[in-house]
Amino acid sequence: MTAGTAHDLASFVSSMGGERALRVEENLGEGYVRLRVAEAERRQARHDVRCVEDALIELLRNARDAGARRIFVATSREGSLRTTCVLDDGSGIPADMHERVFEARVTSKLESVHMDRWGVHGRGMALYSIRENAVRAEVMSSGTGLGTAIRVVTDATALPERADQSSWPVLGVDEDGSPACVRGPHNIVRTCCEFALETRDCEVYVGSPAEMVATSRARVPLSVGPSELLGPDALAALPVTERPRAAADARDLCEVARSLGLEMSERTAHRIVSGEIAPVPSVLSRLAPARPSAPAREVDLMRDRRGLKIARDDLEAFSRALARDFSLLGERYYVSLSAEPRVRVSGRRITVTFDLEEGD
Repeated sequence: MTAGTAHDLASFVSSMGGERALRVEENLGEGYVRLRVAEAERRQARHDVRCVEDALIELLRNARDAGARRIFVATSREGSLRTTCVLDDGSGIPADMHERVFEARVTSKLESVHMDRWGVHGRGMALYSIRENAVRAEVMSSGTGLGTAIRVVTDATALPERADQSSWPVLGVDEDGSPACVRGPHNIVRTCCEFALETRDCEVYVGSPAEMVATSRARVPLSVGPSELLGPDALAALPVTERPRAAADARDLCEVARSLGLEMSERTAHRIVSGEIAPVPSVLSRLAPARPSAPAREVDLMRDRRGLKIARDDLEAFSRALARDFSLLGERYYVSLSAEPRVRVSGRRITVTFDLEEGD
């Protein structure tokens, strides 16, 4: 072995030892180690997001928690790469936080941890988990009060997705009589539909990048007058969901779309401006009701929208109170909760679900 080869081998062994030291806090012997917090978080993050649909629901929940009222989901695939862009009109992310929001435990929800049908939200791990599982994840454009445009690129060979991404779910009712998706693959479209059914104060749209640009131009009114759109930085000062509508021509529209993560050609932009590519309805408007074999209650989404509404903060406070009171049963019957009680409001009904630890 030459001196150079020995040096290279020593450097390799040293680097491997250094990499191990970064991951291991303590060697416990017999093959057991105690992981460092950062390594444990990385492994948990990879477990949190197991498919493209998991990543999307985290992006939708983030938009909801930012106060968004309109959410546009643009998705496309080339080869094994899936690109998903989510635009919302929520509170936005300050410019100096565009990278840091992808770090572990970074959250804007210091005083609140939300429990919904998808579990706990507010740990500051959602975007971190997405980036750990994605080829690329980035904030394309955002600012305080301007909403957010975020793009995630995933590889289907590493992060799987449903094979059928074109079928729409069928709308029916669940055991409580509430509107629900009862048939269809659990794909990106169904994820958007189930989120929209659960979060009625958000209008959700899904389609190709071109369809989402056309839809935002049609559905989002401008908050400024024509005189305020003059100047090179005028578009950048607008909320992200308003920018496509403010574009003066196809060339401007193409540039705006690309700046938001929505890749398209100038020819496609011309087709949008000319009306060849039409806007799409919201996902709730596009859901087809099931055809029951026996008479069933007709699903009326507009009527359900007028049902009982309870503020999210009040629901969370009520859930915490129920968790405390559950101790009476817990002490007498030796059972414990696996998560905070889930409170669901539908129509004129409030349903509370207590999930117990396995083995209780």
